[in-house]
Amino acid sequence: MTGKLYGLGLGPGDPELLTLKAHRILTSCTVVAYPAPDTGPSFARQIAAPYLTAAQLEVPIIVPMRVERFPAQDIYTKAAETLSHHLDAGSDVAVLCEGDPFFYGSFMYLFERLADRYPTEVVPGVSSMMAAAAGLGRPLAARNDVLTVLPGPLSDDELAARIEASGAVAIIKLGRHFSRIRALIESLGLTAQAGYAERVSLAEQKLTPLAEVAEDTAPYFSMILIYKGDERWHPALAKTLGSGA
Repeated sequence: MTGKLYGLGLGPGDPELLTLKAHRILTSCTVVAYPAPDTGPSFARQIAAPYLTAAQLEVPIIVPMRVERFPAQDIYTKAAETLSHHLDAGSDVAVLCEGDPFFYGSFMYLFERLADRYPTEVVPGVSSMMAAAAGLGRPLAARNDVLTVLPGPLSDDELAARIEASGAVAIIKLGRHFSRIRALIESLGLTAQAGYAERVSLAEQKLTPLAEVAEDTAPYFSMILIYKGDERWHPALAKTLGSGA
């Protein structure tokens, strides 16, 4: 019999936001794999670190963090081959994923290569979008509001069209696109309805109305939430509800 493959959602960063199920599986698997940059530590491993033991075999999946494109498919193909050896040997393998495995998660690329050959289970995790809304003290959407999730690298024209068509918006993957996106939101007259969340659930998190962000850049782990609906939710709540988080 082969081992079982697990895709574990770890949540946005706080180790206490792991689900009980993810914790149980994480601590029982003999092999633990996770994405890691070619420079610096793995964020996924940092989240899971309190629960790892010396008896577990760790398998970093090195993914270069570059602006230019790299052969990602080759990386995941090689990683799948490595993990298949452990699965064939009967070892259960837990693949760690920040947030949720199927919400912009890297595990989906391993899933498509391995799930038809090995028993596989995906364990959902708390996404940073939900954690950001909780930290800002403002629901994402209500009633019949249409919530749209937009990656920051989209063009201004596409972002504007989708923002205008939605009652609530989450813009993720800000990074180097932050200044451009903030200017776009200002041009749409929505700055007062936008909240900013950075490194949510971590000790260094930042929660504030977008209008009060002084910097011109933002880290990759940041997002903007916009609410255009009829409910009286305002990002100024971040000052009171987010100050002690």
